[in-house]
Amino acid sequence: MAEHENLSVVLHKKHDLRLEKRPIPDPGPNEVLLKIDSVGICGSDVHYWQNGEIGDFILKEPMVLGHEASGSVSKVGSGVRHLKAGDRVAIEPGIPREIDEHCRAGRYNLSPTIFFSATPPDDGNLCRYNTHDANYCYKLPESVSFEEGAMIEPLSVAIHACRRGGVTIGSKVFILGAGTIGLVNLLVSKSMGASQIVICDLSMGRLEKAKQLGASFTIAVDRGTSAKELGQKVKQVLGGAMPDVSIECTGTELCEQAGVYATKSGGVLVLVGMGKPSANIPVLDLIIREVDVRGVFRYCNTWPVAVNMLASKRIDVKPLVTHRFPLEEVLEAFETTKKGVGIKVMLKCDPNNQGP
Repeated sequence: MAEHENLSVVLHKKHDLRLEKRPIPDPGPNEVLLKIDSVGICGSDVHYWQNGEIGDFILKEPMVLGHEASGSVSKVGSGVRHLKAGDRVAIEPGIPREIDEHCRAGRYNLSPTIFFSATPPDDGNLCRYNTHDANYCYKLPESVSFEEGAMIEPLSVAIHACRRGGVTIGSKVFILGAGTIGLVNLLVSKSMGASQIVICDLSMGRLEKAKQLGASFTIAVDRGTSAKELGQKVKQVLGGAMPDVSIECTGTELCEQAGVYATKSGGVLVLVGMGKPSANIPVLDLIIREVDVRGVFRYCNTWPVAVNMLASKRIDVKPLVTHRFPLEEVLEAFETTKKGVGIKVMLKCDPNNQGP
């Protein structure tokens, strides 16, 4: 494929993922044309590929996938002043379309009309070239790689979750799930001053990675473990104490229930994982012990913080990238993600830069 062809990964319907050549778009006045470098595959990308929908977001027209992305500025629109050709940037995929009550309150992620890359009907960034609102492209320091820039998207989920949970100096934190989102929550909790971090998962390999990244305790869960038993195990490893904040990253009913049982009275349970529309949870336990439940939907106001965290080396996301594929091998990359092999699979869109 020639360097200046806009090879794009397009989902036409479930199970129908194609590589197509699309025109290279021109940026509008407030946009930049980006030469995409690195794009991480998210569980939502795989879910759309396998199911064609997530909740109310239903694929009706062909859509370019990918929302964890970084690249370099190729051309700037007439109204763009803070970026220039050659700048390396991380791309925030959510762009408000209007200034509504949520935007005015600083919670633009809740705006019902928000543009969000790779969410029907909005195209994503899994292509060689794409345009994006310049105000949602953040310049990367030389010390931060393109892959780290792409990892800012999942890192932002964790920053938002830890803020919602109130993680602070001395907090005891329980993280349910040691996939990408669980592990970035571990990194962010640690950087925010958590004193003890417990993390659980079915996979021993992922728990070993969590230990390497600084988890205080790991708990291996088997499919016969009950929610109450998991809550008791957390209490045991913490020497009889209970977490101030629990962060649920799996979306499974068992872990949502365990998050309730594990969290201390007056503590906070943060729900990050998206599973079934409804779940049975022990509401009476929540009420009697005044456990706050807080939802997390994507993120807002996180990109500048994440860039600074990476630049200062307070957080290292590089160990989370376990696989790399050229754009042409997208199906193999998606299959690898689907199998749960490794942690973060990265697609390299620039044929001249296939390394980290």
